[in-house]
Amino acid sequence: MPKNTKILEERKHIEVCFSPFLYELHKDDYEIIVVIDVLRATSAICTAFDYGVRSIIPVDSIDIAREYQKKGYLVGAERQGKIVEGFDFGNSPFSFMKEDIKGKDVVLTTTNGTKAIHLAKDADTVVIGSLLNLDALCHWLEKQNKNTLCLCSGWQNKFNLEDTICAGAISEYLINTGKFVSDEDSSIAAKYLYLSAKDNYFGYLKSSSHRRRLRNLNLNEDIKYCLTPNTSKAIPVLNENKLVDIRNQQ
Repeated sequence: MPKNTKILEERKHIEVCFSPFLYELHKDDYEIIVVIDVLRATSAICTAFDYGVRSIIPVDSIDIAREYQKKGYLVGAERQGKIVEGFDFGNSPFSFMKEDIKGKDVVLTTTNGTKAIHLAKDADTVVIGSLLNLDALCHWLEKQNKNTLCLCSGWQNKFNLEDTICAGAISEYLINTGKFVSDEDSSIAAKYLYLSAKDNYFGYLKSSSHRRRLRNLNLNEDIKYCLTPNTSKAIPVLNENKLVDIRNQQ
């Protein structure tokens, strides 16, 4: 067998799934699932670990979140961009920049991100991706050298721009290592969206539906923060239904 052919056969796949609705079509082919919800769940999760949270328990319903709250947990709950009444906070990254989360196990439920995490929970490895931890995550994925799927949380099972752009950035990096390939049109589209947006995420996304949704809720500072790349080195991985930062496990 020619050497170049062998190298091609040994390359791993990096692909992009545009929304949780399409996940069933992809899930069996990948060892690592990267869950992405740039605005705001996965950005908040990375921020929480940077500020010392011990673990985050992602749950997919308000009812389960309330059960944890009754047990004394700090609970963040967001629906439609707003904090759910009766809970400690929502999914703003700024909510996690507080001393009272340090060393705590925090529960989080959101409209899109935690539902995507729950959907992917049976994969070999589920890791959290955002623009905040982009470089750290890409370097980690390169070292893992496994078939990887970027699962965009989207908005209520629909496509969105910011998650796809983040997935495109991850794909572009891994393909450029020479160790990964992409075959799906979704991955090609994500890559070119990223290349179009990379010099000004904030400007590129000014008309995106979720940015408009959050702006109408006076959450412009959240948007700016979540669209600022490489402010975090967190690598949150799902371990027995809890997200933990693998930096703390080494």
